[in-house]
Amino acid sequence: MLSIASSELIQIFRNRLVLITSLIIPAAVSAFFVRQHETYAALGSLGYIAAIVLFTVAAFGLYATAVTTLASRRQNLFLKRLRSTAEGDAGILAGLLLPVLLLTVVQVTAILTALAVVAGGPDNIALLVVAILATVAMMIGLALATAGLTNSPEHAQVTTLPVTLGVIAVASWIGISGTENLAWLKRLLPGGAATELTMNAWNGGVAVIDSLLLLAPTLAWVAVAVTLATRLFRWEPRR
Repeated sequence: MLSIASSELIQIFRNRLVLITSLIIPAAVSAFFVRQHETYAALGSLGYIAAIVLFTVAAFGLYATAVTTLASRRQNLFLKRLRSTAEGDAGILAGLLLPVLLLTVVQVTAILTALAVVAGGPDNIALLVVAILATVAMMIGLALATAGLTNSPEHAQVTTLPVTLGVIAVASWIGISGTENLAWLKRLLPGGAATELTMNAWNGGVAVIDSLLLLAPTLAWVAVAVTLATRLFRWEPRR
């Protein structure tokens, strides 16, 4: 698994498209939000900025990059060759996704640390970590499911758009409008409950138990994504 991960990390820095998608775009967008934190904090809150940064990096840096990587490795039959080795399916997928996962965690940590330095830190760091882990798990599950519908790296630019733009739109909607109205709908949408959990962790003012209940919709999306992935994911190109 580690040898696969090491090879994938090298490939990420050699592939310009993946490098732009996984590093440059999310870093640039997040840096803009941090730089303009006073404007967006007035529009929503600091928790909103933390949530939008998290979902921007998770959508572009993790989700879209993972789908592109898996589609590329399937197209050039690398997945098929790996499956003929002694490594199990879970180890293969873990090795392929570990580099983008680590890059995502590093980016989110660095950007949120910068936000904390310039604007003030989160109210509950442990709860924020839980929100980040839940979001990452959901996006990995969705990436595996989407990869099953994606024929090539070029096709990934189309198949990833609905989820990428969708979760960012949901995070913006909830971050700006809150959950006073249509709370049940906003929490059931993919990323909705995780956005509210992130905001609660950063802004405070909500009981921890009440915030942890927001994990249920996010974990439900993880279960749905994994179920879809088991049905849709393919190891060989469609004939």
